[in-house]
Amino acid sequence: PGGLKKRGLFFFLIFVQTKFTMINEVRNTVLSIANKNNFGYITPNDFNLYARQAQLDIFEDYFYQYNAWNVKQNVRQSGTGYADIVKSLEEVLDSFSATRALLYRGSSLYDLPENYYLINKINYYNTVITTGSTTNFGTNLLEDNTATFITDNVQVGNLVSNDETGLSAFVTAVVSETELNLSNDLFNLLGIDYTIVSTNPSTIREIERVSQNKIFYLNSSPLTYPTAMYPAYVLGGADGTAGSSNTFGNTVTVYPDSIGTQGMVITQYIRYPRVPNWTYVQVGINQEPSFDESAADYQDFELPESDAPNLINKILQYAGVSIRDNTVAAFGKAEETEAN
Repeated sequence: PGGLKKRGLFFFLIFVQTKFTMINEVRNTVLSIANKNNFGYITPNDFNLYARQAQLDIFEDYFYQYNAWNVKQNVRQSGTGYADIVKSLEEVLDSFSATRALLYRGSSLYDLPENYYLINKINYYNTVITTGSTTNFGTNLLEDNTATFITDNVQVGNLVSNDETGLSAFVTAVVSETELNLSNDLFNLLGIDYTIVSTNPSTIREIERVSQNKIFYLNSSPLTYPTAMYPAYVLGGADGTAGSSNTFGNTVTVYPDSIGTQGMVITQYIRYPRVPNWTYVQVGINQEPSFDESAADYQDFELPESDAPNLINKILQYAGVSIRDNTVAAFGKAEETEAN
């Protein structure tokens, strides 16, 4: 992880504070380095473009690091305790873990989350406790004046899905027949359909991923075709396409076709980090941009703070290429090489 790499004194001084806004500190440092020798000004829009790509580069590198350190651990070249790098990498990757109900499109076809990077597993929750529509909304709240949650035996730990977005949350408290508290916000409008399923392990079946070629042979024999007890899925449409509104690979087809109810097919996946956005207001006579983290579209980096030096180095490389100044790009590359 970034925190275990060598850091220069210049970068260390940036972070000697109890709390800071990472994206603003990174931008200030990038501008300071780029402008020191009049290399050129980096506009907020350009910075945001470089920041997005830099974060993606580091995010994807975590998977390569994880694989490399797993290999080292298997041959006893990795430490334990504070030196357990595999554990540190897992903690970072787990922070991008998400759970969502796949949106059912019909004909056994389900949409994958638009922000998925890696599908870890897909499960079939075969016991629906109840369904309905919201009649009120609030923070971490599900309210349905027509529901009978207690009578239906809704319990803490059951999974609730928004049938329009696929977002999911767990029940944290059964307040009354008509009101539930949830682990996070799912509903912000009236009339949103929802599904509540049981999370009893005996009612959950993992859906096995198979190739397009293999599903053909599985379905060809009554001895091997998928069942509700042993379901399967293929990435993309069964015919090799993903439908008219999706690119190939953004859907899954689930077998058997009896599994076709919204809220019952749930995926646990690794999502992409949110797109960083340094937001600002223009002030003064010259309308200089001034950082404004109160903006509705503000988004900080989602990487650990220890990755800030890596972000700075990579952004400098992109900026150097953009302004055609090899000195800036070379500086960023040199700092990144030293850190590794």
